[in-house]
Amino acid sequence: MAGTLTGSLSTYLFQRRIAERAHAASREERLRQERLAAYSGYAGAVSELKRGLITVWFRRRASPRDEDAYRTARVESDRLGAAADTADFRLQLVADDPVLRPLMDAIRAKVGAIDAAEDRQQLIVIESEFEQAVRAFLDAAARRID
Repeated sequence: MAGTLTGSLSTYLFQRRIAERAHAASREERLRQERLAAYSGYAGAVSELKRGLITVWFRRRASPRDEDAYRTARVESDRLGAAADTADFRLQLVADDPVLRPLMDAIRAKVGAIDAAEDRQQLIVIESEFEQAVRAFLDAAARRID
């Protein structure tokens, strides 16, 4: 009888350990998937915001300026800015990473510089720098997923 109880107890403990490991692995995979979605969602949201701000930049400088088109572009860029903020907040919740934060700040700085571009050539340079900043962010994020 003692052997049966010992066997049952050891089986129970073994199965419990396996279940705990499976639960931990499942949790880690879910967190990995959440991070992946947050990283890509952020990159997509700031890219859309950049596109919207460039549209505003061109609408502002159009000759003659179509006030309705300009106003529509401003409203759209505000919406895209809110979406980018939401993606930022989500990223902070699932993967607040001190390595990624400066890269995200660099992206935001490039987005903020779009409005100040004095001519089309400067806008092209800012857009190129923005794309480099997004690539640096994605490269660093990819290293954190695995």
